[in-house]
Amino acid sequence: MKTTHNKPIVLITAGPTREAIDPVRFISNHSSGKMGYAIAGAFLDQGFEVILVSGPVNISLSHSSLRVIHVDSADEMYAACQQYFPVARIAIFAAAVADYKPAQIYAQKMKKSTQEFSLQMVKNVDIAFEFGKIKRKDQVSIGFALETNDEEQNALKKLYSKNLDLVVLNSVQDEGATFGYDTNKITVINRDFLFQAYPLKSKAEVARDIVMAAIKVSQRLQAPVQA
Repeated sequence: MKTTHNKPIVLITAGPTREAIDPVRFISNHSSGKMGYAIAGAFLDQGFEVILVSGPVNISLSHSSLRVIHVDSADEMYAACQQYFPVARIAIFAAAVADYKPAQIYAQKMKKSTQEFSLQMVKNVDIAFEFGKIKRKDQVSIGFALETNDEEQNALKKLYSKNLDLVVLNSVQDEGATFGYDTNKITVINRDFLFQAYPLKSKAEVARDIVMAAIKVSQRLQAPVQA
């Protein structure tokens, strides 16, 4: 699918990343990609053209206005996003990108030995942060904060440090609202410190809530300034 620019474009990241240790081992997380894919479907329902940059997941989605770009690592996800971020009206950073990656990727499978093994790690690219530095005033950027403690404070820190317009907060303390579930419970926070809490819903319903919040912000940014 080629971007036609006849429809507004949304860029979405989804799923986990895999950071290779050697040809058969990697570091990853429990993200299923369900939330990101549900958001993609909700934007398609609203008439958007969707670019979905997806880590490894067991989900499929097909639509004439959808392009799915499959990646493994954080570096690959960032490179794919660089191509489409400039033309996106809205960017949704829903992927669970690994914060760290091995400093060295071994060319051959590492053999087990009797010795203890230590793996040196280096920081990965912070995708939302990097695009926050170049985001235009007419673009909407939304990130996610999955927290275990000090939820609101950590979410607000992400909102401002990454130049987001909205941050979607959910907590591992909420039953049925984290990785792998078909439900989610979120609080959407904007730059005016307004907190919109939603009850536990299906991820399809949550996706619609997020999409409508994103569209509302986008419409405000696109509206002409009154003299």
